[in-house]
Amino acid sequence: MIKHALNVTREQDFAAWYQAVISEADLAEESGVRGCMVIRPWGYGIWERIQRLLDDRIKATGHENCYFPLFIPLSYFEKEAEHVDGFAKEMAVVTHHRLVQKDGKLVPDPEAKLEEPLVVRPTSETVIGAAFSRWVQSWRDLPVLINQWANVVRWEMRTRMFLRTSEFLWQEGHTAHASEAEAREETMKILELYRSFAEDCLAMPVVAGEKPENERFPGAVSTYSIEAMMQDGKALQAGTSHFLGTTFSSAQNIRFQNAEGELELAQTTSWGVSTRMIGGVIMVHGDDDGLRVPPRIAPWQVVIVPMLRDQPEDSEIVAYCKTLQQELSVFGVFGEPVRALLDLRPAKAATKRWGWVKKGAPIVIEVGGRDMAGGNVSVIRRDRLYREDGKLDSIVVARGQFVDEATQMLESIQQALHAQARARMDANIRRDVSDFAALEAAFEGDKPGWLEVNWSRPSGAELDKVVERLKALKLTFRNVPGDAAAAEGACIFTGAPAVERILVARAY
Repeated sequence: MIKHALNVTREQDFAAWYQAVISEADLAEESGVRGCMVIRPWGYGIWERIQRLLDDRIKATGHENCYFPLFIPLSYFEKEAEHVDGFAKEMAVVTHHRLVQKDGKLVPDPEAKLEEPLVVRPTSETVIGAAFSRWVQSWRDLPVLINQWANVVRWEMRTRMFLRTSEFLWQEGHTAHASEAEAREETMKILELYRSFAEDCLAMPVVAGEKPENERFPGAVSTYSIEAMMQDGKALQAGTSHFLGTTFSSAQNIRFQNAEGELELAQTTSWGVSTRMIGGVIMVHGDDDGLRVPPRIAPWQVVIVPMLRDQPEDSEIVAYCKTLQQELSVFGVFGEPVRALLDLRPAKAATKRWGWVKKGAPIVIEVGGRDMAGGNVSVIRRDRLYREDGKLDSIVVARGQFVDEATQMLESIQQALHAQARARMDANIRRDVSDFAALEAAFEGDKPGWLEVNWSRPSGAELDKVVERLKALKLTFRNVPGDAAAAEGACIFTGAPAVERILVARAY
């Protein structure tokens, strides 16, 4: 019987397990403000890795980083009715600029009321659209390709760390183009960028496709997403890319003179991913001993734990470990030097070992006196923690051999995590359901998984009826997979001829 590092397992209580991983892996903690979290160094280190790798990919496609204000005039939102309706219930609003003492308490100064309320940024289409209207005058000014890394605030009623918080970190890209074809091409290019990033860097398999009408971003003509399957079978929307058409350019007056001298509205896009991705990594890769971080996004890929007991930090064993750390840093993996940490904290080796196991460091190296005497190291791979007999899978190998094979081992761990997640997702997507009664039966109780079914792409009131039927079952449409087979037969919701296939699931 294996005694795991966490006090709750995924099978016992998935929600409690998720919170336990965040706590025990030192990812984040409550902040004192409802729905807002303190991201601790290990959690923020993972976000920094995501940020760096994704930023490189975004810039490689010709986009430049910039920054826009946190505060947006309310009048900017009022110009686009559908957009403001979509975010109205989540907006945090600043109405005063000064506090005063009254009856021993700080209160807003009535004389410091703002002439116009300011919205704390929930997303930046409106303020960036206003800037685009100043920047774009001629077809020669297009395309405009920008991105910003920022925080946003959406006043959520039900919050969960990383997945749905009142404040979160993200990147948001915004572009303006001379033609619809070019803007749509941009939308799909970013969707593929997100898909490949999730697969290659997060080891998180996803399904990329178009959202149905009811799931579109407020004000968008088309919305596309990548959807990941968590270990409990629920879906997580891990990133979105929106073709906005002329919705915002019309509201914000983003016009340009074309080559023929005529005025046209620019075609715009927006797209983003957030710290929600970390929640996805936890629920896709975590196990009953904590987090398992894919090596490409691990702040430290190899952690060296010397078994010092009462020996001083300048002992031979520490020198041995420092040499190992230096030898590893010479090698490159995934196009970067190996990131190796020597943990010299004054704590028991076993405590440090299990601390790094819970954090999910890809490789943990232990070095004791016997290891040093034999020129060896003891290696623990986080992707396969236990042997068949239930004991910790710690393998003694020659130091030189480990150094030579470390990069291959990290690549192997990255591939193994992706393969495990891919196999689980593929095994839990059913495509054999052909009527609504069978759909209901498929989701009875807490059965995991998604369904890919025929549908006729209903719109308006007809779609609303379908959405309500799904809502009663706590189900949602996810997206129409771009690689789905052609639809044959009738829509299971309307009975009309199907035009495509769509994913249905319970979701976060």
